[in-house]
Amino acid sequence: MQERAEATRRAVLAAAAVLFEQYGYVGTSISDVARTSGYTSGAIYFHFGSKEGLAEAVYDAHFAEWPRLVEKWNSLGGPVLERLVGLSLAVAREFRDNVIVRAGSRLSNESKSISTELPKPFVGWISTCTQLLAAAQENGELAPGTDVERAAHVVVASFSGTHTVSDALNNRRHVEQAVVDLWTLLLPGLQASPDPSGCLERAHSLLDRPPAPRAPSPGR
Repeated sequence: MQERAEATRRAVLAAAAVLFEQYGYVGTSISDVARTSGYTSGAIYFHFGSKEGLAEAVYDAHFAEWPRLVEKWNSLGGPVLERLVGLSLAVAREFRDNVIVRAGSRLSNESKSISTELPKPFVGWISTCTQLLAAAQENGELAPGTDVERAAHVVVASFSGTHTVSDALNNRRHVEQAVVDLWTLLLPGLQASPDPSGCLERAHSLLDRPPAPRAPSPGR
């Protein structure tokens, strides 16, 4: 019973994400989600309570995508700036390919139309970026005198603007290249020994590295 309820929630969330991403919060109704998902409006109200509750669940699912990426890139070895660049490229791919992420982004932009309080965007990313830049500074990777907190705000704001422009111009099809262009401009001012092309090349090699094989379970 619990598995079936969870399957229903996942299917409704997936359908709602597609509609929210395409038509926005105001342009999507519970009836639209019911028709797209194949579940009744009653089932949707049962699981989510309201249209606002459904939007909040999609937004929460958007945020739930990030901890695994941050943990992965924090756990890698090597220069911290390369890991920060690699993380940003991984996030760009999620915005390009993951409808939950795109839907959450659109809902964030329309938050004033939603009568429930959504988590404030960017705060977590500024914190993550600050931590990574501080670690890079400790490693001697940053240019002398770099203000880590101000740099983190600039990186996140620039990254967000890059996504907004890419979405408007080509539906984020070329967002990864746009992020590469962004780092090509930012890295010379951040790196102690400027080498933007080398940093980007190594970040891409980390990004495209196949996942490590899982260790066999005990007893097998």
